[in-house]
Amino acid sequence: MRPQHSNRLASAALAILIMTLGARAHATDLHVVSSGGFAQAYKDLSGPYERASGDHLVSEWGPSMGATKNAIPARLARGEPVDVVIMVGDALDKLMAEGRLEPGSKVVLANSPIACAVRRGAAQPDIGSVDGLRAALLQAPRVAYSDSASGEYIKHQLLDKLGIRKQMEGKAAQIPATPVGEIIAHGDADFGCQQRSELKPVKGIDLVGLIPQEVQLKTEYAGALVRGSRHPQAARALLRFLAAPANADAIEATGLESVASAH
Repeated sequence: MRPQHSNRLASAALAILIMTLGARAHATDLHVVSSGGFAQAYKDLSGPYERASGDHLVSEWGPSMGATKNAIPARLARGEPVDVVIMVGDALDKLMAEGRLEPGSKVVLANSPIACAVRRGAAQPDIGSVDGLRAALLQAPRVAYSDSASGEYIKHQLLDKLGIRKQMEGKAAQIPATPVGEIIAHGDADFGCQQRSELKPVKGIDLVGLIPQEVQLKTEYAGALVRGSRHPQAARALLRFLAAPANADAIEATGLESVASAH
């Protein structure tokens, strides 16, 4: 995390956390699985949480949906010992309805807009308008989008909204598991779109910008306790910490839009 954001973190949030956890006798190994959209914010905030709480976060990563073995629904289905999940809100709600998460434990953490990127140093198209985004997609020889929330929206809705579904056949690909930014950086796609917070940490690419508001979709990210967690008190404390207004700046520094106010 950048020093200025680290310095802003948390005196209030840490103080609340210390008071909340002060009565606990033993440190906890808390197992957390986060999807990519909130991953950088979680990484930046995990150190301060561990120092304040004394707990150790055992962190894993996986998409909120899809058929890959690391996807959060697949992890829960095979009984991995997870205490907290952080993922796309709609997918979390589905797991809650299936009885895999603790009722009432959902905590909304942030919203994430879709952005697009090119390989570092490549010409950047103007996607500030719907016509510009349409032209950028049509002109790119190879286009990538994710197999999670943003990619599902692009595949099932955005291409139709832009009227270019047929034109994109054969040159636009949905990428399973691997971040879209890495596909672009490795030269396997010329243009790609994903959550801004997932593109921003990737080296070797340039962010072109957000897709236009008229066709934008902001994805909610939320956390919840997994039903049967052995450490419910620590799990709830982590979610309170991540959602604390004092941490809003750190969350927004990763490209997300915090749902809490830091002021």
